[in-house]
Amino acid sequence: MNKVRWGIIGCGSVTEMKSGPAFNKVDNSELVAVMRRNAEKAKDYAHRHNVPAWYSSANKLIEDKNVNAVYIATPPDTHAQYSIMALNSGKPVYVEKPMARNYADCQSMIETSKKTGVPLFVAYYRRSLPNFLKVKELIEQGEIGKPLTAQIKLYKSPAKEEINGDLPWRVIPEIAGGGHFFDLASHQLDYFDFLFGPVKQVKGIAQNLASLYSAEDTVSASIRFENGVVGTGSWCFVASTDSFCDQMEIAGNKGKISFSCFEFTPVVLEKEGKKQVFPFEKPQHVQSYLIQEVVNELIGKGKSPSTGETGARTNKVMDEIVKEYYNK
Repeated sequence: MNKVRWGIIGCGSVTEMKSGPAFNKVDNSELVAVMRRNAEKAKDYAHRHNVPAWYSSANKLIEDKNVNAVYIATPPDTHAQYSIMALNSGKPVYVEKPMARNYADCQSMIETSKKTGVPLFVAYYRRSLPNFLKVKELIEQGEIGKPLTAQIKLYKSPAKEEINGDLPWRVIPEIAGGGHFFDLASHQLDYFDFLFGPVKQVKGIAQNLASLYSAEDTVSASIRFENGVVGTGSWCFVASTDSFCDQMEIAGNKGKISFSCFEFTPVVLEKEGKKQVFPFEKPQHVQSYLIQEVVNELIGKGKSPSTGETGARTNKVMDEIVKEYYNK
């Protein structure tokens, strides 16, 4: 493959800025087709983004001979279905996160990828963003000594539509796999997997405290990673606006690093009573760095840090954290 010609299944809001335009901007890549079940919206997207072909059928897009790789940006309940269809057609897949509704679906996707020999990637783009790579670099350079603990705190207030009962798909477990925890914590847990390796032990508590929807809205977890680092996570999606918090912190025996996951605040290194601040601008298209790495692998010039294997591990951890809530 000399040039990757992408087709998007599900050209919704996430593709407007985060990902869609990047397929035409990275090297050796081109966006040639889009699909959405609403034909008028698919046509409008294609017109606004100068995409030559549009469809209202996923089958038609996958069958398009000009498409040689597929980006799946639908809600998680169709990730496995569309990924397996594309892989069986010999077309590499780049699928949105979380990889699927549950670990079992992820395994089906991986099995198809192995059976067909067609690559599968997951859009955990923090594995390629400069600010998150800076954190990894500081750790690998020994700036905080031996990493000991890693903490996640994410507290957000509910959206107006959730309060009014007009529920988005992200809080409908049958579609999303869970609530906002699956949508947002997946990024954080995957990034710690990137830093510390797979999770070896995890225990979680998930509850619904506000009764706005059926999914979990408050979660806590204790985690032990492959390299021995012990982690904790605390998530609440029904907190007051005054309680907002987006913080990740890694402490070692010589210092600590703190940063946000979603706000693009500076990376802060503290050691020996001194503080270093590393600011980074938010990229125009946050997925562009990872998309370039996926393209590089597909044309034989690199290796993507985010694969089906790594993405599935995050689903497995999330399933374990919330299992008692959904099995009660």
